[in-house]
Amino acid sequence: MKRYLLPLTLSVLVSFKSQAQLKGFSIGPYAEMIWPAGNTANTYSTAVGGGLNADIRIQKFGVSASAGFIHIGGKTVAVNEGTAKTAAINAIPVRVGIKYRFVPALYFKVEGGVARYVDDAGSAVIFSPGIGVRVLGLDVQAKYETWIDKGSGWGLKVAYNF
Repeated sequence: MKRYLLPLTLSVLVSFKSQAQLKGFSIGPYAEMIWPAGNTANTYSTAVGGGLNADIRIQKFGVSASAGFIHIGGKTVAVNEGTAKTAAINAIPVRVGIKYRFVPALYFKVEGGVARYVDDAGSAVIFSPGIGVRVLGLDVQAKYETWIDKGSGWGLKVAYNF
């Protein structure tokens, strides 16, 4: 029985890999920065994060998913009796999205998801439309991201998909 286990495992892996390639499946790391906009810029500084990104291409459409970690720095703000520092936010955002490719390299993407705060028990709903370019494995996306309870900002996400 043991002598059949290795060939069976290899054939399943090869079959899975070939099916995944036919569907345009890719996975890889990403890094992102988000610059706060509007009133959010008064209390928070630039957000920096990274994580793992997955993408499945189906002709002109695609489905994406990502999970990672993001740090949003707090700012010192003026209050009635001096200044106070807004607490930084550390969160684990999990997003899923749909892509539409105008041409093979240019796409429009809409993502939604949840950011779970690490420092407390709260969370925020995320909505993020964007436009991007993917050439070979390099994927660069400009986006506008809104966290329903914390504010919004303009972002740049760079990923490399294997």
